[in-house]
Amino acid sequence: MHWIFLIIAGLFEISWAVGLKYTQGFTKILPSSITIICMITSFYFLALALKNLPLGTAYAIWTGIGTVGTVLMGIFLFKEPITAMKFLCIFLIISGIAGLKLLTNA
Repeated sequence: MHWIFLIIAGLFEISWAVGLKYTQGFTKILPSSITIICMITSFYFLALALKNLPLGTAYAIWTGIGTVGTVLMGIFLFKEPITAMKFLCIFLIISGIAGLKLLTNA
């Protein structure tokens, strides 16, 4: 269950990172409120995952999910440029996440 909590935390991290774009520096009430709720939810599920997972592994995977998801959302939502190097970097991050998961006994 702790891995599911970590994935949920990562998905909410993507949500709040993307939400920051819509807050316009926290000047828009509704996007700011939703973003803050996503932040709190992300940290809550990360904390639940940390009950059973090693800190370094969980944090790296949480940020990796957030990084990859945010880059992909930037490409799809904000028409950010797609390059071969960007995809290579995403592949390397995903490889690192998979490696950490495989090396963790929890």
